[in-house]
Amino acid sequence: MKTSVLVCMWLVLVVLAGCTVVQIPEDETGFAAGEGEMGSTVLESNLSEGCIGAFDPEVDYFPDKVAPEYAEGWRVAYHGYYKVLTLHNPWRGAEETFQYLLVQCGAPVPEGFEDAPMIEVPVRRVAALTSTVLPHLHELGLLERLVAVDRFDYINTAAVREMIDAGALQEAGTGTGVNTEILIDVDPELVITFAYGNLDYDTHPKLIEAGLPVALTAGYMETTPLGRTEWLKVTSLFFNQEEEAEAVFGGIATRYGEMAELAAGVETRPTVLVGIARRDSWRVPGGNSYFARYVADAGGSYLWREDESTGSIPLAMETVFEVASSADVWLPNTGAWVGADDILAADERHGNLAAVERGAVYNNNARVNEWGGNDYWETGVANPDLVLADLIKIFHPDLLPDHELLWFHRLD
Repeated sequence: MKTSVLVCMWLVLVVLAGCTVVQIPEDETGFAAGEGEMGSTVLESNLSEGCIGAFDPEVDYFPDKVAPEYAEGWRVAYHGYYKVLTLHNPWRGAEETFQYLLVQCGAPVPEGFEDAPMIEVPVRRVAALTSTVLPHLHELGLLERLVAVDRFDYINTAAVREMIDAGALQEAGTGTGVNTEILIDVDPELVITFAYGNLDYDTHPKLIEAGLPVALTAGYMETTPLGRTEWLKVTSLFFNQEEEAEAVFGGIATRYGEMAELAAGVETRPTVLVGIARRDSWRVPGGNSYFARYVADAGGSYLWREDESTGSIPLAMETVFEVASSADVWLPNTGAWVGADDILAADERHGNLAAVERGAVYNNNARVNEWGGNDYWETGVANPDLVLADLIKIFHPDLLPDHELLWFHRLD
């Protein structure tokens, strides 16, 4: 009788508090919580909606966990009812790390993290001020939680464009011109953006000054295609969607591996030039960059593969023409060129490149919307297996006879 009365009183208090009640299994034990504390009781899955009804410090509230396999820029530590996300390399040349405290809604805030921004999870309202996160939200089934984006024009994800057309999203801008008033009005529990480490361009300082909950994403700093895509897992941490992220990314990694294996045994590898001249220098990807990895995995021979740089390398025009004059394939990777006329209009010397003479110039802007937003930098980043398929088709068309190019097209 006393037990029934206590249960009823507890339920009344919960209803009065307006909190979503979560039933905790009583008999499941023995799950290791990963780094940090151990939980003696475990849920069947992470709480993707609602808050804890009655906090139990012995419960592991995150039975579904992720860890980076390819990415080097982040790690996460699980502690029963909170997670600690650390970003090692948020931008090129960064001398600081960023740490975020993700606390299960309904649980107390742990001590010792006074300097780390605290975000309750699962997040219910999110603003994405970088289009690379939009495929993450789509794949994880979270687009209904999206309330604002940076620029409508740049977006290609079909489901997000439908939301824009329906008036369901706000346009907040980015950089120092970001409209914090719009963001405050839509009241996001999280704003995801990226940074260059330059106060003249970065968005996050102004967002933090306005008191908005901000987290950086830095997949663009990774040196492998799968490492860039694995930041899907970072996005999942804020929504307790680790199980779904593991499944989605696992499928991508498997398909990428199968594609790379298909091209691994090729007898001949075409030599490949990448990039274009900008002002007075030609910037090519470093030999340890993500795009150099793409070329190698697709069965190509990148001309600067021996270089150890992970970023881009500025070279004199004369140096590039000397090394790359006989390259078999040229991938300019510029959003401006749509036809062969653009090649010579940029610089008549391009006509002396063997790849131009052979008609072997392929640009990555086949999927550009009417406002100039290039889907290669959005859906392409989230689907490296399909980008790799495009490159294999270019370098070794006989290996994928039925594949139709998605992001690359021939400038002829």
